[in-house]
Amino acid sequence: MSRPERAVDVLVVGAGPAGLAAAARLAAAGAGRVEILEREQQPGGIPRHCCHGGFGRRERRRPTTGPQYARHLVDEAVRVGAELRSGVTATGWAGPRTLDTTGPTGLERITARAVVLATGARERPRSARLVPGTRPAGVLTTGELQQAVHLHGQRVGSRAVVVGAEPVAFSAVRTLHAGGVETVAVVTEQPRLSLPSLRRQVPVLTRTDVTELIGRGRLTGVRLRHRDGRTTTVRCDTIVFTGDWIPDHELARRGGIPLDEGTRGPAIDTAFRTAEPGVFAAGNLLHGAERASVAAEEGRCAADHVLRHLAGEAWPGPGLAVQAEGPLLWAAPNRIDPRGPLPMLGRFMLRTAEPLALPRLVVRQNSRVLHRSRLLRPALPGRPLRLRADWIAAADAGGGPVLITLG
Repeated sequence: MSRPERAVDVLVVGAGPAGLAAAARLAAAGAGRVEILEREQQPGGIPRHCCHGGFGRRERRRPTTGPQYARHLVDEAVRVGAELRSGVTATGWAGPRTLDTTGPTGLERITARAVVLATGARERPRSARLVPGTRPAGVLTTGELQQAVHLHGQRVGSRAVVVGAEPVAFSAVRTLHAGGVETVAVVTEQPRLSLPSLRRQVPVLTRTDVTELIGRGRLTGVRLRHRDGRTTTVRCDTIVFTGDWIPDHELARRGGIPLDEGTRGPAIDTAFRTAEPGVFAAGNLLHGAERASVAAEEGRCAADHVLRHLAGEAWPGPGLAVQAEGPLLWAAPNRIDPRGPLPMLGRFMLRTAEPLALPRLVVRQNSRVLHRSRLLRPALPGRPLRLRADWIAAADAGGGPVLITLG
């Protein structure tokens, strides 16, 4: 079937904080026709169903709720001239910067001078975590919970277990409370919780795994196994799996854009450039999941580099890979050019798989040490670690990959 074809200057895929902020910056700077595609019916991304406060601390004097923050980003992008199209899905690539789409008006093929991928991240559901048991109702992720409670006003249950130790677990507990559901336990395999204040609100079981879901038709309980071998069954009708983020990288994969082995998002350099000329990526597609304000700031920074690309800046080669060694999980950005720009805020973002007390980070290339520094606070799973990037210029452009380790 033939598709109507048209061209734009910049095509932004995803109307969450990163995509909206990137589009607003580009449109305001006169980048030409800037178009945003959003597969959901309503733009704004995850914040639109996060009704707690604290959004926009980095950008606004008065932090707002998630829905207010989402509306602010949408209004700003539209006000400066970006075209927003909701209910439109990018289904594949017909060329390096040409995307096939489907939406309310049918099929289209859109070619852009630059593409910004801002498709975000999602939580790993029960099926991807390989939790055995039956398949009853009452099994949710945080996103599904928030949409059910805040967008649709649904009653999801009466007694819930929350799985996870990342900050999003706190959001799940608050959403359950708002929906009239008692949280009977927060369960994590980690040895400690990154949210100590949560212990004052609900029972927390550390070093504990969910081994089975019980119930026919509706969840009636979960079986747990503690690290010391003890087992127990907790009665509940709802379980919420939080965190354990997966980048929404399907569109990038369809375009043959290389992914980073650690983040599982597109591999990018310090200017948010992928390996495909003219294709950029920003936000939680690169590192699930940072706060909305961080994703928005990445979108703005990516837009600045898009503007340079549109002005004729040459696309660089692959550069040097930046890799993290266990227990560090990944580093972002994950490609560098010793002559290129520093990453956003002059820092790399890292994650750890286990708690670390004031860790010392060491950056090496081959047998040469490029940088050493000690963090001033403990590092916890699910929490960002920051590494200064002022060592980049010391790397050998013709050398091997750069390795970030503990030392």
